[in-house]
Amino acid sequence: MTGYQPRPIDPAALGELRATDDAGRPCRPFTADEGGHPLRCCLRGSEPGERIALVSYAPLRRWAAATGVSPGAYDEQGPVFLHAEACAGPDPEREGYPFSRPGALRTVRRYDAHGRIVGGRLLEIPAEEAKGFDAALDEAFADPEVALAHVRAVEYGCFHFEVRRP
Repeated sequence: MTGYQPRPIDPAALGELRATDDAGRPCRPFTADEGGHPLRCCLRGSEPGERIALVSYAPLRRWAAATGVSPGAYDEQGPVFLHAEACAGPDPEREGYPFSRPGALRTVRRYDAHGRIVGGRLLEIPAEEAKGFDAALDEAFADPEVALAHVRAVEYGCFHFEVRRP
């Protein structure tokens, strides 16, 4: 079990991204030759032969628009994979944090209720993956200003998932 709830990209946002991404480009689906592309719609790796797309996504911009604040200079967008068509979303029986493997590097960026960054942390995922994520997120939410955290890959800067204050 995990101590926090990793959130996939919202289904309404996914519908929009499957038409035009957050950089204004049309979605261009393709068939995955290999598996393992981290799908942000269902928080699992792709399977060979699945129709997927690589799109530009601005998670803080979308959160800010929904909450009525401006992310200002922290409004960044980056690449994410998703299913080309609607999927069932995350498996409710899934355990652990998505896209987690010991030794992988992640950033845990913290944002306040105004969409401003209020800190971050580098996380090298330990052998006990869930405990490592839980500790990093415990640290983030110990600060009462933190409203949400974004987990990103260090290697490519890709957004992996969001966690909101419990």
